[in-house]
Parts: sequence; structure tokens; C-alpha cells
Amino acid sequence: MQGATFIPLLVPPEEQRDEAWWFVFQGTTMLVRKAEGRAHLPFVRHPSALGLEPVRVQYLGTVGGGAHVYSAECAEAVEPPSDMTWAGLRSLFGAIDDQTFALAGRAMQVMDWDRSHQFCGRCGTPTERKTAERSRVCPNCAQTHYPRLAPVAMALVHRGDELLLARSPHFPPGMFSALAGFVEPGESLEQCLVREVKEEVGVDVTNLRYFSSQPWPFPHSLMVAFHCDWVLGDIVPQEDEIEAAGWFTIDRPPPMLPGRLSIARRLIDDVWKQR
Repeated sequence: MQGATFIPLLVPPEEQRDEAWWFVFQGTTMLVRKAEGRAHLPFVRHPSALGLEPVRVQYLGTVGGGAHVYSAECAEAVEPPSDMTWAGLRSLFGAIDDQTFALAGRAMQVMDWDRSHQFCGRCGTPTERKTAERSRVCPNCAQTHYPRLAPVAMALVHRGDELLLARSPHFPPGMFSALAGFVEPGESLEQCLVREVKEEVGVDVTNLRYFSSQPWPFPHSLMVAFHCDWVLGDIVPQEDEIEAAGWFTIDRPPPMLPGRLSIARRLIDDVWKQR
């Protein structure tokens, strides 16, 4: 799918007559056929052609020359076809092209939302799918349930040629990354960034500069990354949240940086590739 234009749509064709791209999930794993270091998606009219009967299906849109794209979910006990396997999405980075990986993330988030909103969270009534927008509505109390997105502000703190990087206790050994935290209700991205940096490492920052954003489907975050400048304060790691933190340079990097899949790595590389 690399380079092909994806058009998000809500209403599927009345009858799926041609082969389509299918992102088929079982929990958080996705169905692929692996060959020569690459992973390939099913391109069939319906998963039933593979002997699979999904418990739910979501239409996503079209890609390339108009090929339809779907997500589907199989029950937990369902075995994959003999020549295919269930694989975690993270493990497929590099085995599928970037555009397909991004679409897989979209498909997984839509499927997770659809699964978890079959019933209204307000009154418990079974919800119904709307066709005018990506949502489910309760026919009893009219509550509308949209796909959940959790915005995260990410901060790469500069002090001259140094970058402030930290590691969480759940990171792989030796890995350091930019600071990040979830936006709280009533808070702007900028306010969140300043607060999170202060809470996590005890320093004050200014001169926030937007870098980029990245959907992060583990399970439903939206990472919004900024550069910013240190103003004052010594590093004091937040107990139970930050295992270690320090100032690093391109000549004195940490033992390990985040994988190239993440926006955190792109944020760091954006600085160090210029030096």
C-alpha cells in the first residue's frame, strides 16, 4: 500500500464483490502471512474465504485504485489458516510498509472502540452504529459514543547542546526517551507539557515549539511532540514514574534510544542529525 492514497469512508458497498484488504484481529494480534522477512495482509472478498467467521466487521474506506479496506475481529479461540499467523502489531514494524502499518493502527483502534461500546455506558442499552459519522448511539438515552483518543504531550527539553532524556521503569534496560504525559481535562497541550516536565523531573521550560504528531494505537493515544527550552531547576526524578534522567549530547548519548517506529525517536533525531 506504500504511496497509495487512503480515503476514509463510513458506508461500505452494498455487496463486496471484489477482493479487499482485511485487517483481521484476534485481541491485539493481527492476521498476516509471513514470507522472506515481510508480512502480507489478506486480500480476499471476505475472511470466510480463509475459513474465518469474524464476530464483528468495520468498514474503513478505500486505498489505491479504489480497493476497499475493512477491519474484522475473530473470537479468541479461532486458529489462523495454516499458512498464516497472529502477530502483535509492534512486531510487524519494518515487515510491512509505513502506510500499511499506520492503517493497521487505525483499524485496531476502530475495532477496540467498536468492541468496548456495544452497550451504552450511561444506561446499559445495546448501542447502534451511526452511518453519518464514526460513532455508536444509544437508542434509549441518545448518548453518542465516539472512538476514544487520549492526547499525550511530549517534550524534548533543550539546554544548549544537551537534551534532557529520561527512562520509565517499564522501558527496556538502558533506554531513555523524551518526557511525555496525558492531557488532563480543561488543560491545553502547552499547559500539560509544562506541568508534566515539572512533575516528572522538577525543571521549568519555555519556548515551546510544535514538532509533529503521531497516532499511537497502544491502545488509543495521540502523541503531540514539542521542542522546548530549559529555564531553571535541577533534575529531580519523580518517584515511581521516572527511574533515571539526565542531560545527553550527540557525543554522549544514552545506552539506548526509542525505536524508529516512535515519534520520540524522530524528535531526537531531528536535533542530532543537524549537529
